[in-house]
Amino acid sequence: MKHFHPLTLVSALAFALPAFADDTRTVWRVFIGDHEAPTITAFDLDTPDTRWTFDTKGQSKLYPAAGGSTIIAVQSDDDQVNLLNSGVSLATHGDHSDLSVQEPSAIPETLTGPRPFHVVAHGSFTAINFDKGGYAAFLANSALRDGKVEMTRFPQARAHHGFAVEFGDVILSSVASDAPVEGDAAPARVGLQAFNRNGDAVGDLATCTGIHGEAFSGAYLAAGCDEGVLTVKEGAEGPEYAMLPYPDDLPDGKTGTLLGARSMQAFLGNYGADGLVMIDPAEEPHFTFVALPFRRVDFVMDPVKMQFAYVLTEDGTLHRVNLLKGEIEASNRATGPYSMDGHWNDPRPRLSVAGDHVLVTDPNESTLHIIAADTLEETQSVPVEGKPYNIAVVGGSGMTH
Repeated sequence: MKHFHPLTLVSALAFALPAFADDTRTVWRVFIGDHEAPTITAFDLDTPDTRWTFDTKGQSKLYPAAGGSTIIAVQSDDDQVNLLNSGVSLATHGDHSDLSVQEPSAIPETLTGPRPFHVVAHGSFTAINFDKGGYAAFLANSALRDGKVEMTRFPQARAHHGFAVEFGDVILSSVASDAPVEGDAAPARVGLQAFNRNGDAVGDLATCTGIHGEAFSGAYLAAGCDEGVLTVKEGAEGPEYAMLPYPDDLPDGKTGTLLGARSMQAFLGNYGADGLVMIDPAEEPHFTFVALPFRRVDFVMDPVKMQFAYVLTEDGTLHRVNLLKGEIEASNRATGPYSMDGHWNDPRPRLSVAGDHVLVTDPNESTLHIIAADTLEETQSVPVEGKPYNIAVVGGSGMTH
């Protein structure tokens, strides 16, 4: 790994801020993984010409962890996980937040193992499932914040494309069928179950056929299934499961990707190739369906304005969805067309939110589009060498002392 910087951000701040005064600053730091080159590019939105680059082994999917202090770069096809110090941290003190800004840097230790994939950050740990290894690696968030790696392994009965997560006093893990498979085929996934940290079952299996996708919101964990969405909350006797069946008036489809709202108890999921579903885990109706005019490329929830989600469709249009109304309320062209035909990992745009802006990678144009969330008009385009693909954003506003 390497990094370079034509301008040291900390030095720039030292010149900009009087030593005797507190000030409020907003920083959004962007990390972009290239689709072809084993490289991650990082920069701040307000100074996009100041850049850092990090070498990896292969194509990375990027996940913020440990409150945004760490970026996890999962390279599924290359059996490796790299970790970066994001250089941006926010500490909340009730009436205000303190913002610390430093250069990003590589954490020297890397994780290796058979096909790392799903990453779930919840509670005190960030868990990475190793699909062909039959285990999940649990990383302590407290250590990650200090740039260190403290890892424990959670063993699964059979290797599969799944996930595991800390849930109160237990570990919830997806479970694979014990039926034989041919060749390198992955075993079928059958549900979710509670285990102790040694991998011993401490509860019954909750059926969730083809379980895929997981998110937290409020008191609930939700996971997508063939027959509906499985929800879990903590109860007096352990995890309490409830299956929310897909309503009969929904078109054919299912949910396999879920996002959790932070300031209200709700989930947003994909549904079929050209729809979204808003999910209320506690109150009926549990599902609100939003039809899209074209097939969905990517979607994201606004972490602050939780009534809004943004979705890019294959015609290159960015839509703002009002989740409370269950409808698209604004649309505007953001990129050229990107067909959803072809391989699932073909280079296509990915979305993220930074404050009042939606960020859209554009691999075909080697560009990051910065789009105002309220008007959906592009306010800036940032050239990014290669094919900018997966994206993660950390930051916010706080006092710099």
